[in-house]
Amino acid sequence: MKPIPNINIGQVYDQRYSDAEVHYDKLGNLAGFFGRSMPVHRHDRFFQVHYVKSGAVRVYLDDRQYVESGPMFFLTPPTVPHAFVTETDADGHVLTVRQQLVWGLIDADPSLASGAACVALRPEDQGLDQLFEELCSEINAQRAGRAAALDSLTRLIMIRLLRLCAHSLPARPTQHEDLRIFHRFNELIEAHYLEHWPLARYAEGIGVTQARLNEVCRRLADLPSKRLVLERLMQEAKRLLLFTGSSANEICYQLGFKDPAYFSRFFLRYAQMTPGAYRLRQSGCVDECSDETSRVEEFSDSK
Repeated sequence: MKPIPNINIGQVYDQRYSDAEVHYDKLGNLAGFFGRSMPVHRHDRFFQVHYVKSGAVRVYLDDRQYVESGPMFFLTPPTVPHAFVTETDADGHVLTVRQQLVWGLIDADPSLASGAACVALRPEDQGLDQLFEELCSEINAQRAGRAAALDSLTRLIMIRLLRLCAHSLPARPTQHEDLRIFHRFNELIEAHYLEHWPLARYAEGIGVTQARLNEVCRRLADLPSKRLVLERLMQEAKRLLLFTGSSANEICYQLGFKDPAYFSRFFLRYAQMTPGAYRLRQSGCVDECSDETSRVEEFSDSK
C-alpha cells in the first residue's frame, strides 16, 4: 500500500504562499483547480477547515462518512486522511493553518482540543460567515494594522470552530469494502493516470469488475469512475500551465497525450476554455495579486 498523498496547498495550488502560516481562498476557486471530487489525502503539519455556505457535500474523515448541506464545516487536523465531494453550486471558504498556531491555542486552553469533525451550523453560529468575509477582506486589501488583524481573525475563527467541534455530526454507516475499493482506485489513479490506463485495467488492479468499480464511485463520490481519472489529468494540466513555462504542446506530451489537438479539445471540454486562455487568465490573476503576495508574506514573517 502506498502512503496517502500529502497535499501542501502552498506548493501544489498557490506557490506564492508556500511558506505562509495561513492560506485562505474561496471554496469555488479551489474546486475550480482540484475539481469537485477530492480523493483521499492529508495535510501534513496543517489544520484545514472547509466552511460550506451552501450546497451539499459528501465528506469522508478517515473511515467515517458524512453527507450534509451548508451551512456546515468540516475540520481536518494534520495527517488525518480525508476525501470529499462538493456539489457544483457549493461555495464557501477554505482556511489552512500551520499546526503550531492551533497547538498554541489548545495549549492555552486544553478544552479546545478536537479531532476531525463535521458540524452542521445552527442559526446562532452564523457569525462565522462574517468572520470569514472579514478575513477575505483583510487579505485582499492593504490597511493599517493588517498583520495584526489577520493574526487575530485567524485565531478567533479557529477558536470558534474548535468550540463547535463538540457538536460534530454522527457518522453515517459506510461499507468498509466500498471504502477499500474507492481508496485503492485513487491510489492507482495517482500512480498511473499519466499512462492513460483503461478502466478495465484499474478494475483488474483492484480485483473487481468495471461495473462494481463504477457503482462504488457513484455511491461514494457521486461521480462515474472515468470522471475521477479525467479530473486528475485536468488537475495536473492546470498545475503545469500555472507553474511551468512549458508550452501547451509540451504539456500535452508530459501528460501522456499523443495529439496536441486532442489535448486542447480535452482541456476545452472540461475547463470551458483552451489551455492558452486558462494560462492567460490565471496569469492576469497573479499580476493583480502581486501586491497581495508581499503583504501575506509580511504577515507570515511577522510570526
